[in-house]
Amino acid sequence: MLFIYVSLGIYFLAMLFVFAYALAQADLLWHFFKFNKEKPAPLSEESLPLPFVTIQLPVFNEMYVVERLLASVAKIHYPLDKLEVQILDDSTDRTQKIIQSKLKEFPGFPFVYIHRTDRKGFKAGALREGLARARGEFIAIFDADFVPDPEFLCKTLGHFADPQVGLVQTRWTHLNEGYSVLTRLQAFALDAHFTVEQMGRNAQNAFINFNGTGGIWRKSCILDAGNWHDDTLTEDLDLSYRAQEKGWRFVYRPDIESPAELPPVMPAIKSQQFRWTKGGAECAVKHLGEVLRKPYSLRKKLHAMAHLLNSAIFVAILTAAISSIPIWYGFYKGLLDVQYFRAAAVFLLGFVVIAMVYFFANSSLSGHSPKRWLRFAWELPLFLSASMGLALHNSQAVWEAWTGKKSPFVRTPKYNLVGGDHALQKSAYHRFQVPVSTYLELSFGILFLSIAILSAVSHTYPFLVFHLLLGLGFLMVGIQSLVGIRSMPR
Repeated sequence: MLFIYVSLGIYFLAMLFVFAYALAQADLLWHFFKFNKEKPAPLSEESLPLPFVTIQLPVFNEMYVVERLLASVAKIHYPLDKLEVQILDDSTDRTQKIIQSKLKEFPGFPFVYIHRTDRKGFKAGALREGLARARGEFIAIFDADFVPDPEFLCKTLGHFADPQVGLVQTRWTHLNEGYSVLTRLQAFALDAHFTVEQMGRNAQNAFINFNGTGGIWRKSCILDAGNWHDDTLTEDLDLSYRAQEKGWRFVYRPDIESPAELPPVMPAIKSQQFRWTKGGAECAVKHLGEVLRKPYSLRKKLHAMAHLLNSAIFVAILTAAISSIPIWYGFYKGLLDVQYFRAAAVFLLGFVVIAMVYFFANSSLSGHSPKRWLRFAWELPLFLSASMGLALHNSQAVWEAWTGKKSPFVRTPKYNLVGGDHALQKSAYHRFQVPVSTYLELSFGILFLSIAILSAVSHTYPFLVFHLLLGLGFLMVGIQSLVGIRSMPR
């Protein structure tokens, strides 16, 4: 019995963290409804003198998408005598030759090709080296899978009339959202971040983050904040906090779209999730103490805590999942009174809040219609289940960050599945080993699904939905991991 009660206490603490996170999301949702940013008129040579701008394109082994990137950047509307485009190429495959061949199609366009051979500092190192050579007063950054808006510079530069503005971030959209269920679920999640979270934080002057691409910096802001650091896997979040701690103001423009490609297979999704999750936890270790010590408002500090610690939600879910097993056994054997479960029902309000965040985020982009509501009705539980299924993988990333274990920057493979002739099955960018965690995910899936079935048969209902979502989520993530690895050519 003691073990069951200890598990009950651990479960309550984990769910309390989830509930606190949900309350922060509820406040962001409230401010999302209040978001109303003034949009300056697009700049033109007739309106005022235009500044010199550098566009940076960090590239590493992107032979499927780099031609599309260069072609789209060459369409950006801006005077060529006030523009340079740095191709920061760290590639070790034939991407180098593809770039050099493609550049011949744009004679006179101000492309500047910079190739490194050591990859020191990974993406942060490439951006830092490029910045040392950059001639621009403002620095726009696009990853290799992006297709920038031709009017991007004219739409964003007006905000820098305010000398305190250090960054303008735009909203990611998705080139291949409809490719598969996996891409739709990623779009489902990212749309919530780029609407409710970014707009909700920006509306109340809370810390927001540069998303690594699709944004434009004031060069002096980057330098004032200490330039790009490579001691975390999310150099974008790190620089964002250092700049805002220095007093720079960020502007978010959800109406300016920056289309990009979503990873279509689970191994690529996991690679991206690991980098984002571990990098976010590393930034929490690096910045949270400093933020709490500074004289910011209590609201700003609380949102910074929620922002920097959001990767810990996976640890909380995994902890709640494991600790729920002995608690379920206590209910199953009649050792625990059902009143304990009823007392914990308040935590379910957290999931209601999270559901509202995703509902309003997605409906704000796609509108209200019976078709949209039906789609949301299956996307939300499937998304929650898949997120739970990633809890083991992402908890490992958080644990490594908290314990100071370093790991290299692993790029997310890009495929050009939109209008390209590069079939997924022919992609050269894959690792084929199956990690032990994948087999643990499959084991967890079988375990929780078995408990859910036993719960239904024995009428032990307190954890039925939770264990069902966990079982399906772990199985989905584990199976898709195997499919994504083994369907690729060796």
